Amino acid sequence: MQHSRSTAYEITIGALFVALMAIGSNITAFAPFLSIMNVPLTLQTFVAILAGIILGSRLGFFSMFVYTVLGLIGAPVFAGFKGGMGSLFMPTFGFILSFMVLAFVVGKVVENRRSFSVYMIAAIVGLVINYVVGVNWMYMALHLWVGEGSGIGYAIAWTSMTPFLVKDLALTILAALFAYRLEKGVLHRTPLRRAA
Repeated sequence: MQHSRSTAYEITIGALFVALMAIGSNITAFAPFLSIMNVPLTLQTFVAILAGIILGSRLGFFSMFVYTVLGLIGAPVFAGFKGGMGSLFMPTFGFILSFMVLAFVVGKVVENRRSFSVYMIAAIVGLVINYVVGVNWMYMALHLWVGEGSGIGYAIAWTSMTPFLVKDLALTILAALFAYRLEKGVLHRTPLRRAA
């Protein structure tokens, strides 16, 4: 009985993060001015890092996996209310793929030691994973199947991401701070921690 209650709790909290990812992906629907060079800003990296820190590696990975699968089967949960198998060919799909790895690694880093410095290190590691996977996918997509990559060098691909990286770095620091405050205030008393 206790195990089924714990499982129901985990499913509920995991589903909450799937919903937060869908909202964070489309924050410009509520605040249209949040865009750079006509590219909508999102809170996806922020939420994925929180998923890893708060949910841990297993549940964090699973929630990001469910989010990705929902989008691929057609639910409009990706940025710009996009979804469907065609998303696989978007230059930005690498960022979506990275969320599963990011959440797993961030969760692993913090599972045995829950201090602010560890949270900050884990969050920065998550951001690095996000951009390494995302930018490399984008570069590959532009050259191999989008057909707009001629003249776009690897350094230019990275340079073009600078405004987004600055935004995500600020949100990464905020995620570590927010998660740590939440841990000290609430999370350490929840079934999520007692089950760990």
